[in-house]
Amino acid sequence: MSAGDHRRELADFLRARRESIRPDQVGLPAGRGRRTPGLRREEVALLAGVSVTWYTWLEQGRRINASDDVLLAIGRALRLDEAGQSHLLALTDPGTAVVEAPQEAPSALVRLLDALMPAPAYVLGPHWEFVAWNDAQERLYPRLAELEAPRCNLLWVLFADPSTRDLIIDWDIHARQALAEFRAATSALRHDAAMVELVELLRVESEAFDEWWPEHDVSDFETRLRRFAHPSAGELTFEYQQLSPAEWPSLRVVAQLPVPGDDSAQRLSVRHYLV
Repeated sequence: MSAGDHRRELADFLRARRESIRPDQVGLPAGRGRRTPGLRREEVALLAGVSVTWYTWLEQGRRINASDDVLLAIGRALRLDEAGQSHLLALTDPGTAVVEAPQEAPSALVRLLDALMPAPAYVLGPHWEFVAWNDAQERLYPRLAELEAPRCNLLWVLFADPSTRDLIIDWDIHARQALAEFRAATSALRHDAAMVELVELLRVESEAFDEWWPEHDVSDFETRLRRFAHPSAGELTFEYQQLSPAEWPSLRVVAQLPVPGDDSAQRLSVRHYLV
């Protein structure tokens, strides 16, 4: 990605966040005759304590320098949370991160996945590619064993496989949250070849991804309940949880844990052998 592309990416993020905020959310009157959604550039500049010209140039992708303190002030004006602030700072770094990641899941993590049975669990790589999974995860989503790179990826499964929309109840809510988490978690990798290939593939193969990606939503991971309409095991409920192994920080373990008093994991296991 060229320096110009890098500046445009930062500009797109600022514009998308500015347009998503209503004046009343930041204590400003809505006024009449507003021709732009959300805040005006001069309003963001006022809230951040910077000149209108300087902020306009930043949002236009011009070649200007900005300190972290100034960027954080803009982030506060745009009501960015911690994930949004971190993403904003990452966008000012045009370099490409070099991530050392195992090509295969370490045996310790494979044993961890097995120990989590009968809860579905898997290991993701830096670009959210599936690196390993346990039998319960494959029962939940049987197509997983058939996928090859670059489609053997959590984002591709969520957005480009039509069967996933039928499997995950309230798919749109979970897909939007996952997309925001993905953008935040992969900020440092946004320029590398694998990331560019994945985003281009998803924009071609998923209308929802192509529509939502330009909105630039970012979010830290949130523990939550996820429900599935499984074709043989019935409605299943799991608590979606994520772990970061200290020894392999580029990997993440995702576990879909049983909810106390619920038998979803057991039903998923039993149904697997009956069908």
